[in-house]
Amino acid sequence: MTIRERNEETEERILSPYASKSRESKGRIRHEEPCDIRTCYQRDRDRIIHSKAFRRLMHKTQAFISPEGDHYRTRLTHTLEVSQIARTLATALKLNEDLTEAIALGHDLGHTPFGHLGEEDLNRVMPGGFEHNVQSVRVVERVEKDGKGLNLTREVLDGILNHRGAGSPKTLEGKIVQLSDKIAYINHDIDDAIRARIITDNDLPQECVKMLGKNSKERIDFLIRDIIKNSMDVNDIRMTKEVRTSMYNLRGYMFENVYNSGKLNTERKEYSRFLSILFSYYVDNFDELPEEFKAMYKNRKGAETEERIVADYIAGMTDRYAVKTRDALGDKLKKYI
Repeated sequence: MTIRERNEETEERILSPYASKSRESKGRIRHEEPCDIRTCYQRDRDRIIHSKAFRRLMHKTQAFISPEGDHYRTRLTHTLEVSQIARTLATALKLNEDLTEAIALGHDLGHTPFGHLGEEDLNRVMPGGFEHNVQSVRVVERVEKDGKGLNLTREVLDGILNHRGAGSPKTLEGKIVQLSDKIAYINHDIDDAIRARIITDNDLPQECVKMLGKNSKERIDFLIRDIIKNSMDVNDIRMTKEVRTSMYNLRGYMFENVYNSGKLNTERKEYSRFLSILFSYYVDNFDELPEEFKAMYKNRKGAETEERIVADYIAGMTDRYAVKTRDALGDKLKKYI
């Protein structure tokens, strides 16, 4: 018996009947022989961690672009916080921790530079629109490894695609990541907004603070415990109705008073059209793309548009690389501004 087979047997013995067992995976789009050491979900997790897209997350904005300070979250630290919360929930509920971790680590691989400002900007100009969850799947299927992709399992792809609020993950592990993402970004963005002096603790809706906790540590702990209490031994991931309402009220407060507020006008003025300008330039000057992206377009023999490949390139940029690219192009961009 291989180590993988032994671990698969352990899953069958100790995990919840509602867990996604590695042995029962629907597999990969392209067949691969199983590893003798790692389960399929462990392999997925490792492939994501070793990908170039994962490394670039350390230089992508979470909520605040180019903040003056070393303690603000980045897209990478956000991803790690989501993973930590999700793994805690999966362990407590006896679900598949490896699948949960793989989904959590991959959920934002397709996010643009400059956070949601960048996503909104690229969505305006990309034919058919742009959504970072869809792009995250595209990164692991069609961009990584010079266009060959990572060939992840269908369960991981489903969790990545459906991690946004409107999504409906097919596994409980995917549902855990969907909630963990919100728990993480609501609370750590509050921390960063307070650090940036955009809001204060006293500005937060007091009914939410009273129910969920007075600081991020208390709120995250409370939310995790509520999910565990309501989801134990059932085929669903649930929250108490009042707790969910309070969490979403806090999220609404952040959108109104931080993300979409006039307090970030400087960032909005500088970065709200940053990516669309680069996008328009490279659509007109496709031959200036890096060779790997031009090769992807050529190898797919017209199956994808130049705009689609340009979007892959732009979305994959880090904040600082996007700025460096803009500065290098200089006067060439004037006609697109």
